[in-house]
Amino acid sequence: MSHPKPRLTVLGIETSCDETAAAIVRVPAAGVQSADGGAGGDGFDGPAEILADVVWSQIEDHAPYRGVVPEIAARAHVEKVDAAVAAALAEAGLGFGDLDGVAATAGPGLIGGVMVGLLTGKAIALAHGLPLIAVNHLEGHALSPRLGAATPFPYLLLLASGGHCQFLAVDGLGQYRRLGSTIDDAAGEAFDKTAKLLGLGFPGGPLVEAAARGGTAARFDLPRPLVGRPGCDLSFAGLKTAVARQAAALAPLSPKDQADLAAAFQAAVVDVLADRTRAAMRLAPDSRRLVLAGGVAANQAIRKALEAIAESQGWSFAAPPLRHCTDNAAMIALAGAERLRAGLDDPLEAPARARWPLDAAAAAAAPVHKPGRKGAKA
Repeated sequence: MSHPKPRLTVLGIETSCDETAAAIVRVPAAGVQSADGGAGGDGFDGPAEILADVVWSQIEDHAPYRGVVPEIAARAHVEKVDAAVAAALAEAGLGFGDLDGVAATAGPGLIGGVMVGLLTGKAIALAHGLPLIAVNHLEGHALSPRLGAATPFPYLLLLASGGHCQFLAVDGLGQYRRLGSTIDDAAGEAFDKTAKLLGLGFPGGPLVEAAARGGTAARFDLPRPLVGRPGCDLSFAGLKTAVARQAAALAPLSPKDQADLAAAFQAAVVDVLADRTRAAMRLAPDSRRLVLAGGVAANQAIRKALEAIAESQGWSFAAPPLRHCTDNAAMIALAGAERLRAGLDDPLEAPARARWPLDAAAAAAAPVHKPGRKGAKA
């Protein structure tokens, strides 16, 4: 008589932007007692066991252009993805025969890069007889706090990154309700463009944060878009434009100008996110847990401000480990493992998608994107 495996081991592949990443994550199988004494099945809340976590950045490739060039990113993924998978298997001390499934980002993202990772995952699944899990990159971020600590459902999620900025009520695996979204730029995109305006370099988020530490935010009176408005939608385009005007008026910028503008910009973003988070909490009062995820979650000023808001309302606060705020394959492997343990996998015909909202109904009823319009990818 065969016995089910007590644990599921899943390879994850992430190539949606400018990181070529592969990771291997292990979780308790459904119905199996977990290491902390909790039950399997729907009882798994994390943390997951990370056996390998490989992330290869393309920063040097894109730095001359002060932004990600899709064609360069896709070519780099083609060159590196097989080696990243091999490195993850070596780090974990495993072979393909030790895996229970392979998860790959199927969107949203830069379509050329998404196709590279998804096709790699399909090839591995086909060659080794493994189930394929085509993962929504946003779901990877939504579940990423469970990589480092137990984070039970439900929770209110602020997903803030270079391409996405939205509030979601996360009621369970695959159960996402969009409460609000950016109506123009994402927060991370605003950081990157502000860094470019100030001549700080790429990637912008860490460089703006570093410059802001030595700046005086009060020197500039920048706008706080949508603060105090009904709902919890966000906007950053006007703030970015205000920074551009100030920078143009001061050109050429001195180091003090750069630091002060960076500090003023970051303070404005913190205020906007704080106000919009309070509004989102009022829309999802039963969540009682605030989760911050995505690349912007690595910003310490934002992290501390939202943690303080949660504490003031008697809510708990969670965020992924700093390593797993930016794009990584561990969150893709985790999302794949959680789906696999729920009995969900995908056919080899699963498509690559440039856009793939977590809440399809909300996206159809109130689309953030319209034909001919640019903006955040969600």
